[in-house]
Amino acid sequence: MAQTTDKHPGIFRSLDWWTVAIYFALLAFGWISVCGASYTYGETDIFSLDARSGMQIIWIGTSLVLGFVLLMLDDRYYDTFAYVIYGLFLLLVFATMFNPHEIKGSRSWLVLGPLRVQPAEFAKFATALAVSKLMSTYGFNMHQWKHFAAALAVVLLPMLFIVGQRETGSALVYLSFFLMFYREGMPGSILFTGIAMVVYFVVGIKYEEVFLWETPTSLGKFVVLLLVQLFTSGMVYFYCYDKAKAWVLGLLSAGSTLLALLFSKFVIPFDVVWVQLTVCALLIGYLVFQRLATQLRNYTFIALFSIGSIAFFYSADYVLNDVMETHQRVRINVLLGLEEDLAGAGYNVHQSEIAIGSGGLQGKGFLNGTQNKLKFVPEQDTDFIFCTVGEEEGFLGSAGVLLLFLALILRLIHLAERQPFKFGRIYGYCVLSIFLFHLFINVGMVLGLTPVIGIPLPFFSYGGSSLWGFTILLFIFMRIDAGRNLVRT
Repeated sequence: MAQTTDKHPGIFRSLDWWTVAIYFALLAFGWISVCGASYTYGETDIFSLDARSGMQIIWIGTSLVLGFVLLMLDDRYYDTFAYVIYGLFLLLVFATMFNPHEIKGSRSWLVLGPLRVQPAEFAKFATALAVSKLMSTYGFNMHQWKHFAAALAVVLLPMLFIVGQRETGSALVYLSFFLMFYREGMPGSILFTGIAMVVYFVVGIKYEEVFLWETPTSLGKFVVLLLVQLFTSGMVYFYCYDKAKAWVLGLLSAGSTLLALLFSKFVIPFDVVWVQLTVCALLIGYLVFQRLATQLRNYTFIALFSIGSIAFFYSADYVLNDVMETHQRVRINVLLGLEEDLAGAGYNVHQSEIAIGSGGLQGKGFLNGTQNKLKFVPEQDTDFIFCTVGEEEGFLGSAGVLLLFLALILRLIHLAERQPFKFGRIYGYCVLSIFLFHLFINVGMVLGLTPVIGIPLPFFSYGGSSLWGFTILLFIFMRIDAGRNLVRT
């Protein structure tokens, strides 16, 4: 049984009420947005259970009850039963792959009479608990590959099962755990490699058919290979602590590439990419030689980075055109500006941009958004609900909502950093990473800045599964934080 000191006589005295206040504010603004997104002209009762705004009140009410129950439980239960909870939800997510009910091409929903539940939303908190339990065990070291691989397996296993449900958007959320890994000591080179791969893909695909200086050289390939050369030289600078060699490698690589480009432009036109590939091969050979001469392992990792970068870049085109589904390929092409398709894959984003732009500074007012009322924006009360905020509340309302989310993110950082035990800190950063990923991707998706992958905006998008899932994530952390100063007996 847990007893408390005089300074902290109970859970509710040590509960972080600022976070609770932000949670209630987001729920309130979320319900207003659902009303605006689901309302149709002629409706007289927004509280009717036949309307989505009425049903959202039910989901909000049950979420509050769920949050209260989570606060009443002993916070030690979450640590003790983390693996059990993870195992149960892992089995549930696995079983959902064979679910006979298919909704919009996805098998991620379990249909229980009138109730539809999406297990993937709850697997997030289960995964966060399990990986926090693993990483907080005695002797765990992020710099040991077997330990890092074990933590990675805990995260990637439910992700693979969710991909098997054909729910790619929900699966990609699990990549947010890499932010927590970085906070807990994952080498920055791994995070940098991931960012570099995204840059290679976007630049290479978008500018592949653009030719540089009227030469036969693809601008996309030229820029990507030049980046590989510069990144390789920079990694020698930062990870091998040899500034002189790094500068020499960088100048030789860039200089030879520039000379080849000038020769192709003014003497004999040819594809400069072949010179760049040769330079990359020489760089890799030099790194291997330095590894043998100095016995410094970092040279091996840098060489593998260079080889992996080139392999990834040249496989990206194959993956895009031969591996991805047609709708996924079209969405990426639309995002990169290679296709327009305003009547197809680009329709949702185009209409949401019109809705947000029409809101102006102050918006059109509650229930007065014409783009939403006339149903021009598909999924306007779920994945694209932020466009309702933009149309009805305008720039000021949208900024206010984003500031609320910013306050939540900053508060979560503060709570995570003050945890006395590693388990609470790691779980806090898991919660932070998941919320940040959802916010960045969902808002970016509505504004046409990120791909349309169909993930909800926390506490705003209509539906019980997502609202319950986010509530469980948040309130488990608040209960862990509230128990940080309790005296245990």
